[in-house]
Amino acid sequence: MMKSSNWSKQELVAYILLYIANIDLKESNSERDFIMSKVDRATFQNIHDEFDADNDYQSITKIVEAVKLHNLHTNSDELFADIKLMAFADGDFNQIEQSVYNYLKKLLNK
Repeated sequence: MMKSSNWSKQELVAYILLYIANIDLKESNSERDFIMSKVDRATFQNIHDEFDADNDYQSITKIVEAVKLHNLHTNSDELFADIKLMAFADGDFNQIEQSVYNYLKKLLNK
């Protein structure tokens, strides 16, 4: 299993976007297409395999560690713009997605 400390910035973005796409427990084609517009197919598949093997706690822990490692919390505007676009990719920004978006924003902007 790949450790988040070994992730490139592109892999981190893919993982975070997969996390958002799966918040409502279903990953739509439009969400998948959006992620694929941000990362290459090989990165998407490798990160998707890792994501599928992780539980929610592991996912959040990996995201927080990788954001700190890549120092993204100091310049997260682009990341959060992508996260918000990801949340809208299936045409709906539901209450669960809004809550997780706000939670990630608070968590990652420390």
